Order: sequence, then structure tokens, then C-alpha cells
Amino acid sequence: MQGVTELDPKALMYEAYRIEGISGSQCRSIFLDWALSLPAGHDSRDAIREIIAQYGAAQPEHPMSLVLTQGLEEMAQPKRRGGWRSRPRD
Repeated sequence: MQGVTELDPKALMYEAYRIEGISGSQCRSIFLDWALSLPAGHDSRDAIREIIAQYGAAQPEHPMSLVLTQGLEEMAQPKRRGGWRSRPRD
């Protein structure tokens, strides 16, 4: 299958960049499926950077490029979601 690589074993990113009129929500769904299918042991930030370099560099305004960039930004700024330390204490 054309587009299949170690970081894109299902060619999801390859196909996403080829779909005319793809929406941001469709790209987010594809991104999630892609992220879950990454081979074990791969750093997801590095994988996103490689996918951006491979596909997104030529199409920086593509919705998938925007989703990938947002993914990198959110990974760089992890947010605390709560836990026992965030709960009020007596």
C-alpha cells in the first residue's frame, strides 16, 4: 500500500493529506486513530514532528497540519487534571 511507513503503518496520515475538503474534526479523529496505532516504543512527539516534516511542510494550512501542530503544543504544556492534591483539605 502506498504511503505505509513505520510511523504511519495504516497510511492514515498519507490518506488524510490527500482527502479534498477534510474537516478539522475528521482530522482529529484520524489523528487519534494514528496515535493509537503507533508502534510501541516510539516517542509520540518525535513521530508527530516526522509526520509534519513528511507531509505537513508542503501543506502548512491543511487541517491535519493544524491538528498535528496543536498536538505538539499540548504535549509541551501538560495540564494538571486534579487528583488528591487539588482537592480542598480541612
